Formats: sequence, C-alpha cells, structure tokens
Amino acid sequence: MWHEYDSDIIERDLSYAARLDLNALRTWLSYEFWLQDSEAHADALEHFLDTADQYGLRILLGLFDGVGREPTYENLLNDNPLTAVQTHSPSTRTMHDEELWETPRQFVQWFMDRYRDDERLLAIELSNEPGWSSTHLKFSKAMADTLTTYRGDRPLTVGSTSLTNNTTYLGWGMDVVQFHYNFPETKRIYRRVLQQANHVAAELGKPVWLSEWQRTHDPETGALGAAGSTQDTLWASDYSSLAPLIRDAGVGNFFWSLMLKPAFTLENRTRGVINGLFHEDGAVWSLDDARAIKSMSGDASFEGVQRREYPEWAEPTDAEAANESSTDESEN
Repeated sequence: MWHEYDSDIIERDLSYAARLDLNALRTWLSYEFWLQDSEAHADALEHFLDTADQYGLRILLGLFDGVGREPTYENLLNDNPLTAVQTHSPSTRTMHDEELWETPRQFVQWFMDRYRDDERLLAIELSNEPGWSSTHLKFSKAMADTLTTYRGDRPLTVGSTSLTNNTTYLGWGMDVVQFHYNFPETKRIYRRVLQQANHVAAELGKPVWLSEWQRTHDPETGALGAAGSTQDTLWASDYSSLAPLIRDAGVGNFFWSLMLKPAFTLENRTRGVINGLFHEDGAVWSLDDARAIKSMSGDASFEGVQRREYPEWAEPTDAEAANESSTDESEN
C-alpha cells in the first residue's frame, strides 16, 4: 500500500467507502517502508488522511503488526496476489534484541509528534494482534510505554484477537478495547459475544470495537470453503449473515474488507478464496452485503451492479497451487 502508493486508487477506493455511508476505516502504516523512506511515507499518509477526511472518514491507524511472515525483502515486495503474504512488523530479530528497539521507538515518536492530536484519526492502534509469546509482548509493552509517553488527545488501542486479551493491553494504558471475530460457527454464538462486548463496555466505561468481522460458516457444510477451482464451489464474503446482529447490538465495528482481495492464508488463497465487497470498477460482489452494511447508518438503500465473478487473480494456476505450502495458521 505504501511502497507502491497510488493516489488515484486511494481516492477511488475511499469513494466506494463513502457509498456505504461508512464513517471510519482501519489500516496500518509500514515501519519497514518508513525505514526506507520516511518522507515518502509521510507524504503518502498525508494524502490518505486528507482524502479520507474529504469523504467523512476517520482512520483507525496501526503502527505495528504481529501477524504474518518475516518482513524480508522478497516478502515485502512480492506483488503476486496469490503468493504475496502479510508480513509482521518489525522483524523477529528486532523484537528479540532490546538493543535494536531504539529505532522502533523513534518510529513511534515520529508518528506521535505529528499525529497524536490529529482529528482525522479515530484512534491510534499500537499493533495488530501482538500475540501471546513473551518476546512479542515484551516488545509491544516497551513500545506502548513510548506511545503513552507521547500521548495526545487521540485514543490509544491494540488490535486484539479477543476480548480476553485486553486484560493485558488495558494495563498498558489503552483507551479503547478491540476484538476480532471473523468466522463464528453460528449466529447464536455471535449474538452472545456481542452481548459480552456491551457488558465489557459498560463495566470498563470504555468503547469496545469489533474491528474484524466477515461471516458465519456455511450452514450446510459448516465450512468456510471447499476444495476445487470452480467459482460455484469456492467461498467468498457473506456480510449479510452477521451485519443485522452487529447493527442491533450497537457495537462499533469494521468489516474485513472494503475491496475484494485474496484470503489471508495461502492455503485458501491458492484455492481462489477471496473476501471483500467492491471490485475495482465499483461493482459489488453482493448487493445484499452492501445493503446490509449500509443499513448500519440507518439507510439500507444501495444502488449498484452486482457481479459474482472472481477477478482474474483469484484463479490459481496448477503450478502456483502445487508450490504453495498449506502450513499457515488458520484464519481466526
């Protein structure tokens, strides 16, 4: 996103968000690109925030990411949608060695000096899913100390895999509770979790945001996808399966994701599994999904073109499928 920043694409994509009456988006910076060219990153970020502001969107902006593979040169610059992988940030070597923490601290300070009071931001996210390992937590706690030292009026938060993980993060001085729940088995389970989220908000007196959600499992198979390469056997988004529950619960939320994109794990990606709502030309995968999401603003009307047609990049070649490992962790 940042290394190959394209202002035209950003302006197009954010215009699609406005069509849904969204008022916020969640995304991340790139520590690795900042190391390479902090000025270019700053210029791109300014354009991004200005464009979002023009569309009435505030940004939940993350600094680091605990999920993915090593941020090697090859992984960072791989632009093949079927084989490119999410990279965690910073590298494992950096997180393991406290003598290397000064530069990440400088990154946090650089950002906070500029944006801690910026009203274009909804909140500042220290890291996405920093995990449970002592190494990751020790590094993240140290960065949280720097983040809170330079605290402004923008709320601070951590992208948490669950409500329970926040028992750790709240001790770091965070202002907002996040949790992720992408693929519940049933609506009944999801409704119960949303009730728990509202209970936590009331008990703590803090906002609670569901910052990643997608769909229920297939009611017939109980699965998220099926083996094969034809469009009628593959799995895509189904936001309308959860949107009414989230709307009725009144929980602030961010669905994953605005644009159609390859699934997170390589195993699903090479099978053609995708998620998201908008094609690049503005058509949507599902009008039901678009209307269900837009209904959260109080208006369920959405006019557009529905196209349940997989983009060219979603169909793996036999060679690509054969070369990819299926050892990645399952999507949460």
